[in-house]
Amino acid sequence: MTVDRAARSVLPIPDRPAPGLTTYDAKDPETSYPPITPLRPPEGAPNVLVILLDDVGFGASSAFGGPCATPNAERLAANGLKYNRFHTTALCAPTRAALLSGRNHHSVGMGSITETATSAPGNSSLRPNTKAPLAMTLKLNGYSTAQFGKCHEVPVWQSSPMGPFDAWPSAGGGFETFYGFIGGEDNQWDPALYDGTTPVEPPATPEEGYHLTEDLADHASTWIRTQKALMPDKPFFVYFAPGATHAPHHVPKEWADKYAGKFAGGWDALREQTFARQKELGVIPADAELTPRNAEIPAWDDMPEELKPVLEREMEVYAGFLEHTDHQVGRVLDTVEDLGILDNTLIFYIIGDNGASAEGTLNGAFNEMANFNGMAALETPEFLLSKMDEFGSPSSYNHYAVGWAWAMDTPFQWTKQVASHWGGTRNGTIVHWPERITDKGGLRSQFTHCIDVAPTVLEAAGLPEPTFVNGVQQSPIEGTSMIYSFDAADEPERHELQYFEMFGNRGIYFKGWSAVTKHRTPWNLLGGTVPAFDDDVWELYDGSTDYSQARDLSAEQPDRLHALQRLWLIEAVKYNVVPLDDRTAERISPQLAGRPVLVQGNSQLLYPGMGRLSENSVINLKNRSFSVTAELEIPDGGASGVVVAQGGRFGGWALYLVDGVARFTYNVLGIQLFTTEAGEPVPAGTRQVRAEFAYDGGGLAKGGNLTLYYDGREVGSGRIAVTQPMVFSADETTDVGYEAGTPVSPDYTTATSRFTGRIRWVQLDAGLDDNDHFIDDDERLRVAMARQ
Repeated sequence: MTVDRAARSVLPIPDRPAPGLTTYDAKDPETSYPPITPLRPPEGAPNVLVILLDDVGFGASSAFGGPCATPNAERLAANGLKYNRFHTTALCAPTRAALLSGRNHHSVGMGSITETATSAPGNSSLRPNTKAPLAMTLKLNGYSTAQFGKCHEVPVWQSSPMGPFDAWPSAGGGFETFYGFIGGEDNQWDPALYDGTTPVEPPATPEEGYHLTEDLADHASTWIRTQKALMPDKPFFVYFAPGATHAPHHVPKEWADKYAGKFAGGWDALREQTFARQKELGVIPADAELTPRNAEIPAWDDMPEELKPVLEREMEVYAGFLEHTDHQVGRVLDTVEDLGILDNTLIFYIIGDNGASAEGTLNGAFNEMANFNGMAALETPEFLLSKMDEFGSPSSYNHYAVGWAWAMDTPFQWTKQVASHWGGTRNGTIVHWPERITDKGGLRSQFTHCIDVAPTVLEAAGLPEPTFVNGVQQSPIEGTSMIYSFDAADEPERHELQYFEMFGNRGIYFKGWSAVTKHRTPWNLLGGTVPAFDDDVWELYDGSTDYSQARDLSAEQPDRLHALQRLWLIEAVKYNVVPLDDRTAERISPQLAGRPVLVQGNSQLLYPGMGRLSENSVINLKNRSFSVTAELEIPDGGASGVVVAQGGRFGGWALYLVDGVARFTYNVLGIQLFTTEAGEPVPAGTRQVRAEFAYDGGGLAKGGNLTLYYDGREVGSGRIAVTQPMVFSADETTDVGYEAGTPVSPDYTTATSRFTGRIRWVQLDAGLDDNDHFIDDDERLRVAMARQ
């Protein structure tokens, strides 16, 4: 390998053949060319496996004193290092974007999740090409790269089957292989999957024993074995990021049943028990204090007695889900060990991309979409009790109560989204690399952050930080390699300064001290009053003597607090954190937020075979009148199946035929179904079937009247009493001629949903009147041309 190729500061490494003698005849004895050598990293570069769990608090895993058994995390920790001051950003997409780039989340445009992106640089969800991802750097240096699981970093207007795919893992992300899902969460029983950029269906059904985390472990293990069978001398970089344990908390019943009765004492008692175990294990200092429960979190004793069995079951399901997830991680680890490569594989096991999630309401949820739509009141205690045995099953989309999330973040204050306090940002992390780490079972307490992973991997591989990638000059990596900490527990920390911010919750860490302010409460997703930023109350903590942020010193040391506040502002300007943005409804609206929308206007034409269209790929039909019109070819014997459907079992709508008769079902959160049926079959031949919804108006989530038409002739009508105002689903899609995922209506299944006639086209119209209830060819052409 030449010096130029070994330098590796410009990627791809330029091909610069040395000039020399060129002979006329290859048989000439003077003919000489060096052999072709495949690109490889420097000698000794390890395999790299980064495991990132989802929504797991510091106090959840048994490896860090929690109640949920994670034997594989313990197995790695016994032969590696535990880091008890490793930090994330307090939210999933920002943590992932930061981890995979080595830059702060606002630096790569991911100030929050992609669904709330704005036109501000720090919140655009667009990673600048001056900040190439780690996987790209490793691939261009000769690593094999693969990602399995969740990718929540694709801008929402780029998440359709047409891309563009620049931000998708297997295109611009640098991963040669991707198998998983695009978005914040997915149904573990019926996921919306991609193989690269191609939509694929799960290989089995829930009834056949399918579960997404198991499927991801299967694919990861198969890929690793194949890679080592075909390229044994080439190291790999595998990013294993299951959607577990993000809601919905889905797990086979036997895993949840392991924990039956173990949480009867409630969340206050659970925190006390976890805190005691953490001290016994030594994963927190002996002088650490257990932070008190904030008044916004109800005491267990104050919860209604009749609700407590449901609350217990919520936690049992979650605990089973986390143990099940750790078991699947163990299967991937077994693959690495069976291949004899465990010793030279650098493994990061990051137990959570933020603190535990408090997005499940004070009572928890059977369908978390109720809270996201501001309709949690529909899930009454009586309703939750009636569904208790279904929690975790394919018929649920469940989440646990806020109190359990708080308990899972023991010993810290607050939860996911609260970037100010360690409950939102401190995640137990294990590093395992037997060839390099000699302090087996050691503990490391240096301050570390998810942006430190990328520079650690580059140093471990002997690779320089690139100055140019794909012709673009790169900005410096902002993280600090952790390798210095491998050799000595008492080595002074090198990552001394770090800002935090999420939805106005903000903090700064500097040389042991932290200044923080909580601005808004995670479970108040809609409405509510938040203070002006300048009115937020800041707290001050001395990390050298107060591990858990239990003793606020702001009154005793105001000068130090003010200095740290100024330092936060300096860092915020440096990394595109300002302007601060605590808006909610405005950021959900693309027009107000300033991000692009894939679909313009109030009409959209769809065609047969189109599917896997995310909610951002379809015009918004919520809180307004709309119509769905389809031109169909009906055979003589009639037709059945789905014409078009949006959403699924936990919220959505569908126009479909049953035994030749048209039906329209509007499903509200899986709790209320409103079905309108035509009074006669659709006649054979080319016909228009139309559903018109006349919205009552007067606010969000109102009802309206639904009327069905054949060729402009009314054939049925009904009433939809209430609608979903904000979102149908986080993972279900719009499909034409069939329905992927879960069905909107129990009148059909996914397997029986395929339409047996022929669909020529489907048109969606929002807020428009068509008094003849029919779309002629000129009208359809006008819609099509308006979209060019």
